[in-house]
Amino acid sequence: MSRHSDLDRLYDLLDQLEAKVGGKQRLKDCTGYMDWPERGVYFFFAKDETRNLADQLRLTRIGTHAVSSGSGTSLWNRLRTHRGANSGTYEGGGNHRGSVFRKRVGEAMIERNGIHDEYPHWGDGSSADRDRRLSELEHERRVSEYIRDLPFLWVDVDDEPSSQSDRAYIERNAIALVSNYQKDSFDPRSDGWLGHDSPRSEISDSGLWNINHVEEQYDLGFLDRLADAVEKTSGL
Repeated sequence: MSRHSDLDRLYDLLDQLEAKVGGKQRLKDCTGYMDWPERGVYFFFAKDETRNLADQLRLTRIGTHAVSSGSGTSLWNRLRTHRGANSGTYEGGGNHRGSVFRKRVGEAMIERNGIHDEYPHWGDGSSADRDRRLSELEHERRVSEYIRDLPFLWVDVDDEPSSQSDRAYIERNAIALVSNYQKDSFDPRSDGWLGHDSPRSEISDSGLWNINHVEEQYDLGFLDRLADAVEKTSGL
């Protein structure tokens, strides 16, 4: 089998998943009251890009949660962190120090718009005081607007938190398969894709908002594991 045919199978499985869950969602429309599985893997798509010679939206971010033993983070908790705050002091914004996805999108926006001087501490540290967060709020809102409008799917994989979990296995190998980093390029990204402005070559070259695993080779067996998970997944 070739990487191209393996990509086709991955996207076909995602089409099956989309049919089972009733369509892609957007975070701007989601709440914690929806019937999310406790644990899973999520797949974000570029809203305005399709695969080469296909009408399937292309993948742009793959992730999971709770891969450390003892972690209690749920799938919705992780998605909510990416979405940001709907109310309160930081309404419309979020906390990029708690979401690598938000951090990387914000970095690329800073590069694209040449606003380094306005946000000199973006990404510094694992936390920030109230004043710094308020000074970054306008940019956090831009990040929220971008991420909340990306279509996404999720697959139910409810195993115990561990670096050896099925969720970690599916995430790692899906990233490795889709990534173009130091590999032949499939499904090229449009010239306007924000990730091209990322200061991280892992993002700009892979075509994903991921850094970990983009340079790895994939284990073909993960597609069978994903197929089993798709069969067990139901809608919200």
